[in-house]
Amino acid sequence: MTDLADLTAVDLLAEYRGGLSPVEVAEAVLARIASKEPTLQAFYTHDPSAVLAAARESEQRWRSGSPQGALDGVPVTIKENIATESTPVPLGTAATELVAAAEDAPAAARLREAGAVFLGKTTMPDYGMLTSGLSSFHATARNPWDTSRTPGGSSAGAGAAGAAGYGPLHLGTDIGGSIRLPASFCGLVGLKPSFGRVPVDPPYIGRVIGPMTKTVADSALLMKVLSQPDSRDYMDLPPNDISWQDLTFSPAGVRVGLHLEAGVGLDVSPEVRAAVEEAARLFESAGVTVSPLDPFVTREMLDGLDLFWRTRLWSDLSALPADRFSKVLPYIVEWARAGGDASGVDVYRGFSQIDRMSAAAVRATSPYDFVLSPVSPTPAFQADWASPLNDPARPFEHIGFTVPFNMSGQPSLSINCGYTASGLPIGLQITGRRFDDLGVLRMAALFEQLRPEQRTAV
Repeated sequence: MTDLADLTAVDLLAEYRGGLSPVEVAEAVLARIASKEPTLQAFYTHDPSAVLAAARESEQRWRSGSPQGALDGVPVTIKENIATESTPVPLGTAATELVAAAEDAPAAARLREAGAVFLGKTTMPDYGMLTSGLSSFHATARNPWDTSRTPGGSSAGAGAAGAAGYGPLHLGTDIGGSIRLPASFCGLVGLKPSFGRVPVDPPYIGRVIGPMTKTVADSALLMKVLSQPDSRDYMDLPPNDISWQDLTFSPAGVRVGLHLEAGVGLDVSPEVRAAVEEAARLFESAGVTVSPLDPFVTREMLDGLDLFWRTRLWSDLSALPADRFSKVLPYIVEWARAGGDASGVDVYRGFSQIDRMSAAAVRATSPYDFVLSPVSPTPAFQADWASPLNDPARPFEHIGFTVPFNMSGQPSLSINCGYTASGLPIGLQITGRRFDDLGVLRMAALFEQLRPEQRTAV
């Protein structure tokens, strides 16, 4: 019998309509958290008494036949950099002054309006600039599949919580791969929506908020709630009536590009390549046409983006008082410091690579309806490293497949497509045309039907 903590959001809502109590579910999820959290360190804030109180309120609404919204009683975690009223937002670093947020950010507000039960805020590394759970403020987050490994980042705690069964719905953010990389390392579905699809406050180039779940249907359900408009995001897309939960899809005539070389960074490991190639074969067996897609990201693009990000963070770090500056993770300081030595012309040239990367991504992928690729060239690395190379001089050698689609704004999703010999998950990235978020979810739902039976981390 499936543990209540492992039921999907879609199944929970059906069970609530049939009489299951959200309190029973909350108790099961809290028991799972109590068992796993001392090792995984996925949470920044977590208050079991508040969880039970919210579940009791939901129970009363369901009993009276008046559920509050589309997610009433469903447990959810929220990444710490998404503001929730009355909770400080440390951004993963001990250097932040802990001041309570005045209001919910748009995504948190939509979840609260929908009746979701907030389990807590999940952890991230300093300033969200690492692909791991290493932080100067939090204990290091760990991967439920192998606790000596990282869950990925920067949505580190969300990845760990999702894989461990801390309820069905988890909210992450992504500016270079920070949803898809932990989803890949933790065996989850992680959707980076089209830029502007989910309102963000404050908005920023490439930054999105999206779901991390165990099933595509749950990600679609969460997108139905998250994609509602909010005037605080002046860069969001126009409201669009998308049938998020209609995942029916015919593969006939679909053209797919198979992208196995990023063009820059780490070589794709043989196990990752084999898993992605097998996923492509499964799609071909369903009638999809698969063709090779050549690399399109260059060293100049990645290094230019790296320099711009370094300078952006250094401008903030250098303004900190000495006592707070000293608390920043040393890896982050060493990485960002190089941005302080760059000339204005160099920084502008680095920034210009964002446009070049965006144009290259759209141009290279335009012949195809979808693109298949690895999410990461490697599986999860050791938990106490900041990145696969653990070298602040070469911090982004693993994001060649993910970051171009942040810059181009295209929807892109990670879904598990296999396992290494040691049992670690491997993520397949499915990327669509600009604004075709629903198409990406439908392709992923088809892959759920095609792939072999999945393992679990617990």
